Amino acid sequence: MNLGLYGLGPRNRRKWLAVDLGISFAPPEIPGIDIIMPDVAFLEKEADAGNLVGLVITHGHEDHIGALVDLWPRLGCTVYTTPFTHALAEARRLGEPGAPKIPFHIVPTGGRTTIGPFDVEFVPVAHSIPDSHALAIRTPLGLVVHTGDWKIDPTPVVGNVTDPARFSALGDEGVRAVICDSTNAIRDGISPSEIDVQAGLTELIAAAPHRVAVTTFASNVARIRSIAEAAMKTGREVVLVGRAMERVIGVAREQRMLDGLPPFRPADAYGFLPRDKVVAILTGSQGEPRAALARIADDDHPEIALSPGDHVIFSSRTIPGNERPVNRIINALVLQGVKVITDRDGLVHVSGHPRRGELEQMYKWLRPQVSVPVHGEPLHLSEHADLARRMGAREVVRLVDGDVVRLISADPSLSAEVIEEIPSGRLYKDGHVLVGAEDPAIAERRRLSFSGLVSVAIAMSSKGDVVGDPMIDLSGLPRLGVGGTPLDEVVEDAVLNCLDGLPKARRRDPDAVAESVTRAVRGQINAAWGKKPLCHVLVVTV
Repeated sequence: MNLGLYGLGPRNRRKWLAVDLGISFAPPEIPGIDIIMPDVAFLEKEADAGNLVGLVITHGHEDHIGALVDLWPRLGCTVYTTPFTHALAEARRLGEPGAPKIPFHIVPTGGRTTIGPFDVEFVPVAHSIPDSHALAIRTPLGLVVHTGDWKIDPTPVVGNVTDPARFSALGDEGVRAVICDSTNAIRDGISPSEIDVQAGLTELIAAAPHRVAVTTFASNVARIRSIAEAAMKTGREVVLVGRAMERVIGVAREQRMLDGLPPFRPADAYGFLPRDKVVAILTGSQGEPRAALARIADDDHPEIALSPGDHVIFSSRTIPGNERPVNRIINALVLQGVKVITDRDGLVHVSGHPRRGELEQMYKWLRPQVSVPVHGEPLHLSEHADLARRMGAREVVRLVDGDVVRLISADPSLSAEVIEEIPSGRLYKDGHVLVGAEDPAIAERRRLSFSGLVSVAIAMSSKGDVVGDPMIDLSGLPRLGVGGTPLDEVVEDAVLNCLDGLPKARRRDPDAVAESVTRAVRGQINAAWGKKPLCHVLVVTV
């Protein structure tokens, strides 16, 4: 869920450049919420004041671009990015009803543009999506390099390479600070190349006796090309399954990233191909419940099914937090007699982020005075900080969301350090609306998921007499409590006993009746079940 800000100037006249605007996916403990995005309240105020000069997108992954459609209307600035990333953003926008028309300024790969007081160069880097770029941000005070997501890969199959000469030239120019990816800072060595994965996939597909299905990230065009080339070498046709995959492939075809490959077959061709002549490329590598692979594992896909002896290759790494849904799918496939192959079994995936050896090389190229580790959990940031010091960075700044770091000052005696904090937070996409993380609905939903809901409706006369029987509904509660007593009977007894015990004057006050009944019901349910559900009591005067 990336959003970075670079500011230039004194506090009361500061101009801001935003970098990336992404989403993350909600964990199970936030029920009803699928997507989380950054709270841009601070930036919205700066935009309204005319201080936001632009938004730069480094690449097209959802954690860098996914919030654009929802949050751009609050910012209203020009968006700067490169051709493939722009095409992905437009395809995504056109797929969302009512999405706003966003003004893009398209910069060629490796290009350079002026955005307010910032001179921004898009420096190509290798990553697990084409058209990824670091940013060389030049100002009158000095040069800062924002690496974005990157790795070193001389043979990426599709997309940029991370050019040693270009980064060394930046180092020669003089880099004040590097703001650098920390995702794999705890892993030693150098990442394998995408071409090595292609060789591994070719070997596995050639050895498979029947159907092969490969699941990977829809945005990994290089991996999709590797799978397709492996299929060609082994005499198989490629079937593409999943809307997200189809959207990315359409853009990649337009950008000529898949030239030389035959057209992929649609999902409805799958059943007509011989079992040993098909490779299906699927969405769902992270266990997403509505993606193609989950539906296949549940034997619920309208066009794709697997049989005993077929192979499924997870050409991906499970993102932390997704282990349970991924394992559920793997277990379901195994029970169907399908052979499941993961990165534990062979080289079927490489990360798009730098290991320690690659980080060391970047520091040798850039030779920055200041290091700011970003894009990682606290352990990754800490390991990266130690590495930066060993590689010669004179100052290393550790920060958390909302920290404002002084990177450069006209006064050379001032060091790089956290100098203030601005408001930061999270927004949850709840259906079609955005709500704050502290919205009462979120807390109530958690309570509902834990202890259920009891609804009681009571009709009373103006004199305080009960008219008819109370209406009672239980949601999310077990049928029987301790000792086998039905909980609906427990609630009914609690309501009637409470009403019988209320003084006549209090029974003429609907709010007082609702409050008393709520307490009585929750107390009796707790005694019979051990939990206190939410309780809604409606008192109607007739």
